[in-house]
Amino acid sequence: MVSPNQNTLAENSAEDSRRPPTVLQVLPALVTGGVERGTVDIANAIVAAGGRAIVVSAGGPMVVELTRGGAEHITLPIDTKNIFAMRKNINRLAELIVEHSVDIVHARSRAPAWSAYYAAKRTNRHFITTFHGTYGHGNWIKRWYNSIMIRGEQVIAISDFIGGHVRQVYGVPAAKIKVIHRGIDLERFDTRHVSAERVIDIAKKWRLHDGKSIVMLPGRLTRWKGQIVFIEAVKKLNLENVQCLMVGSDQGREDYRRELESEIERHGMDGVIHVIDHCDDMPAAYMLTDIVVSASTEPEAFGRVVAEAQALGRPVIATNHGGAKETIIEGQTGWLTPPGDADALAKAIKIVLDLDEDARTKFAERAIQHIRDNYSKADMCARTLDVYNSVLVHETDRRKTERK
Repeated sequence: MVSPNQNTLAENSAEDSRRPPTVLQVLPALVTGGVERGTVDIANAIVAAGGRAIVVSAGGPMVVELTRGGAEHITLPIDTKNIFAMRKNINRLAELIVEHSVDIVHARSRAPAWSAYYAAKRTNRHFITTFHGTYGHGNWIKRWYNSIMIRGEQVIAISDFIGGHVRQVYGVPAAKIKVIHRGIDLERFDTRHVSAERVIDIAKKWRLHDGKSIVMLPGRLTRWKGQIVFIEAVKKLNLENVQCLMVGSDQGREDYRRELESEIERHGMDGVIHVIDHCDDMPAAYMLTDIVVSASTEPEAFGRVVAEAQALGRPVIATNHGGAKETIIEGQTGWLTPPGDADALAKAIKIVLDLDEDARTKFAERAIQHIRDNYSKADMCARTLDVYNSVLVHETDRRKTERK
């Protein structure tokens, strides 16, 4: 087996020829998000390792970044949940698999995974899945729909929390699950690479006042991200020298955005809490802040915000469940509070605001090292390539045995 530290992909033996392996990843679309970010990162790693990377999706703004790294994108209506369209996608994917000599099909989302699974089965190709979330599993129909994500030869879980969920809810044996934590781009999220000019530009754009502490809750505007809890916590603080930001797109949830704005106005905090749309320069936004908060009321599968903020040495407060319990060392690199507990969140914010410069520096140093040691993009990519190698080498060994 090829060592993951070598960042190479094992060559695939097909009859008498040898060629670089081809990996096809499928996901609904290439818009901004954790699934999409991981797909692009792995595609780039495949190319860098000497393989061929193909991504099938309905398209999106991240296609440019994907192809810039040497991967190929094929547009299909793979985001559909219409059963008839999903059946058509089986045929389309099967044709692509044969045409492009795909060796491994890697599914990252449920709807496209159903089509990808049957296409891989029809063409006798390897099928791998990544479990990116807990998904809704309240009844047998939902569990059946989700079960496509456990049909991979290997099931990648993006955290220990998700790995445990897959074992407990779906009965998948531990040997079949590979926990590969989400990886942070340590070049992008590095204090040395974020200029003061970028931070100043963000502050000017958001019209922030000098001399006030900045507390930020990043994340798309959706109820389970805990924006309401955050508003309640800030109200309880009743501090005049603090500005609070909720940064993230509403992604069409305009009613929820208006609800948040009404809640802020009702509490008389128009000048304290600001709702800001999607930010294209999150490293600079993090560096602008004194505290980064993740107030999710439901468990985060991994919690990218918490890890990114720590990579930049920002003090973080997150809810005590899900992936945050893995990425935060309580009292050493951040703080954990009970989900939905505005009082506890307010107390934690006050504790962090009262830290002296020496304590902040020590927290920052520990947090940065913690993320660098455990949650790098390079490690995520190397370990994913190792999963690919394991099925390719197993296939080569099987063919050799059959020929004897």
